[in-house]
Amino acid sequence: MPKRILTGTITSDKMDQTVTVLVERRVKHPLYGKIIKRSKKYHAHDAANDYRMGETVRIEETTPISKTKSWVVLDRIGEVPEEVKSQIAEDKQAAEAAKEAEKAEKKAKKPAAKKAPAKKPAAKKDDADKKAPAKKAPAKKATAKKTTKKADKAETEA
Repeated sequence: MPKRILTGTITSDKMDQTVTVLVERRVKHPLYGKIIKRSKKYHAHDAANDYRMGETVRIEETTPISKTKSWVVLDRIGEVPEEVKSQIAEDKQAAEAAKEAEKAEKKAKKPAAKKAPAKKPAAKKDDADKKAPAKKAPAKKATAKKTTKKADKAETEA
């Protein structure tokens, strides 16, 4: 059986090596005949984390990679949108800045002696007096004893 190939838009790329692809299809309503859109989300494998949110991609069915992931991203369709290009550039700059900050932090960081945790103040006796007294459970209702015919006869005879 041939592998299915679908086309969709990436809606999330936050997971590592995985993208969520929204695939829309147009179908005719069985009773009314109106053309309506039906959509479904698929988790697809993106080994190199190359694809970003908003891109249109083709995905191919494959053997299951995880519990919810059984698709692989084949390729990008068309050009990368300008929004995605700017986002990729910002991500690279942020990553470089973070690396530089970590290096500077490591150089400036010196081992400091650990301080003892601060002690909490002792509870005052006045606070305990102000608390409301505990509520008592309601009294149980008295229940009538169940009697049997044999017990009634024994009482009348005695």
